[in-house]
Amino acid sequence: MNSIFDSGWQFTTIPALAERAAEIYGDETAIDDHGTRLTFVELDAARRQVAKAVMAAGVKKGDRVMIWAPNTWKWFVASLGVVSAGGVLIPTSTRFKGAEVEELMRRSGATMMFSCGDFLGTYYPDQLSAGARELLHTIVVFDGAHASETAWDAFLARGASVSDAELAERQASVGPDDLCDMLFTSGTTGYPKGVMYGHWQCLMVVDAWATRVGIRRGDRMLIIAPFFHAFGYRSGAIVSLMRGATLMPHQAFDAEEILTRVEREKVSVIPGPPAIFHSMLQHPRMAEFDRSSLRLGVTGGAVVPATLIRRMREDLGFKGVVNGYGLTECGGYGTMCSATDTDEQIANTAGKANPNTEVRIMAEDGRLLPNGERGEVVIRGFLVMKGYFNDPEATAKTIDKDGWLHTGDIGWFDENDDLHIEDRLKDMYITGGFNCYPAEIERLMSAHPAIGQIAVIGVPDERMGEVGKAYVVLRPGKSATEAELIAWARANIANYKVPRSVEFRDALPTSPQGKVQKNRLREEQEAA
Repeated sequence: MNSIFDSGWQFTTIPALAERAAEIYGDETAIDDHGTRLTFVELDAARRQVAKAVMAAGVKKGDRVMIWAPNTWKWFVASLGVVSAGGVLIPTSTRFKGAEVEELMRRSGATMMFSCGDFLGTYYPDQLSAGARELLHTIVVFDGAHASETAWDAFLARGASVSDAELAERQASVGPDDLCDMLFTSGTTGYPKGVMYGHWQCLMVVDAWATRVGIRRGDRMLIIAPFFHAFGYRSGAIVSLMRGATLMPHQAFDAEEILTRVEREKVSVIPGPPAIFHSMLQHPRMAEFDRSSLRLGVTGGAVVPATLIRRMREDLGFKGVVNGYGLTECGGYGTMCSATDTDEQIANTAGKANPNTEVRIMAEDGRLLPNGERGEVVIRGFLVMKGYFNDPEATAKTIDKDGWLHTGDIGWFDENDDLHIEDRLKDMYITGGFNCYPAEIERLMSAHPAIGQIAVIGVPDERMGEVGKAYVVLRPGKSATEAELIAWARANIANYKVPRSVEFRDALPTSPQGKVQKNRLREEQEAA
C-alpha cells in the first residue's frame, strides 16, 4: 500500500487515523524532535499509553483537557491521547499568563492540564493561582516537574490500571461528530471564545488542504507555528500523521535556528505565517546556509504581499510556494492556492474555495455580490465550526440564519474565481472620504527594493480625519529615508493611500502565530 487512502479507507476520528497511520506507514519516522525519533508504530503505542493514563486520571468522554506548552513531541502525543480517551483538547498559548489561563479554564470547564516545566525562565505551573489549581484534578508536567505536580513518567505509569479492552470500548464510543478540540479566539469582542470542532470535519478539512497544497509521504515538515494555533496543530501535526510525513516540532521563532535546522536536518516543507519567511529573508547570512532541501513553502493567515511569494522562491529557494486564507472558526481554512497554480495566482490571490465549501462576497445589506465587487467574505460548508462553546449569542452574530460565517474580512473574487483578500474590516481607515486598506498599501509598498517588512495603521489627522503611518523594517544591507519612501509611494500608488509618515524598526511586534500585532502599534501611537 502506498498511502492511508488505499482500500477506500474513510475518515472517522483522530484515534482511528492514528491506528491507520501505524498500519500503513509502520516504521517510517513520524516525529523527529531534536534527537527524539518515533516511528508511526511507536507514536500509536505512545498515544494509547497516554489515553489509558488520561482515563486512569478520571477523564470522561467530553471532559476538557488543556495543554499549555511549546511545540514538542510530548505535546502531540498528549493531544492524541486526550482525544483517544474521548476528551476535548484545549490548546493554550504559552504567551498567556496565569490569570489568562485561569479565565480559559473557567470558560472551557477544563479539569486537567498538561504543562511544560521551565520555559522562557519560568516554571509554568507556578503562574497558576490557588483558585486555578482548584479547578484541576491533575496537572502533568512534561519535563522537570516539581513535587506539587505529576511528572510525565509517573503519569504514564498510572495507565497500567486500564486494560486494552477498556481503552477499546472508550475509543469506540468516540464518534465522527463528537468534539475533538476547542481553539480559543478573541476575535473582535475582546474575550476568548471556544471554537468547537468535530473529529470528522477536522480530518476532512486537513485532507482537502493537504491535497490542494501537495503534502507528500516522506516530507520533512518543520512546524514553527505553535501547536496551540490551527496552523501549527492541523497544518503541521495532524497533516503529517495523515500523509506519512515527518513532524519536526520547532519552538524558537529565530531565523538562524530555522536556517540551521533546514541545512542540518534537510527540511523540505515549512508551513507558517508570513513573518516566519520574512525573518529568514532578513537574516544577514541567509545565503551561507544550504537550503537546497526546501521543496514547499506554505503561507497564509494574513494578507501576503506578492513580493514575499517571489522572494520565497527566488531568494530562499523554495521550489514551490502556495498561499491561502482561513479562520479558526473554519478550522484554519477557507481558500487555498494549488501547487499547480500559476505564479501570478499564487503571488496575488488566496486561491479557490476548499471542496464542498462556499465562499462568497456579501454586501452590507446581505446581497451576495458578483466577481469583481468588494465586500465581506462569508463562508458556508462542513468546515464551519459547530459554534462557540456556551455562547449562543456570539455564535448567532457570527453565523447567520442561512449558515454563512461572517469573517470580518474584505475581499473580492476575480474572473478565475480566485479570492483576493484586501483587509480586516476593523483595520480599514478613511482618509478624506476614501477607504484605505492597510494590507493593500503594504502589498504595494513591499515592491520597494529596500523594504523587508511593512505594517501600516491609520492615525488621527485634523484635516483628513485619518492618515496612514508605515512601520518599516529594511532589508539587510539596504537603506532608505522617510522622505525617499514617501516620494516613491507618491510616484507608484494613489495619493490618498500614501502614508504620511514612516517609522523605521529593527523588527515588528508579532503574536505567537507570527502575525504582526497592529493593536500594539496603535497602542504605542496613542500613548505617544
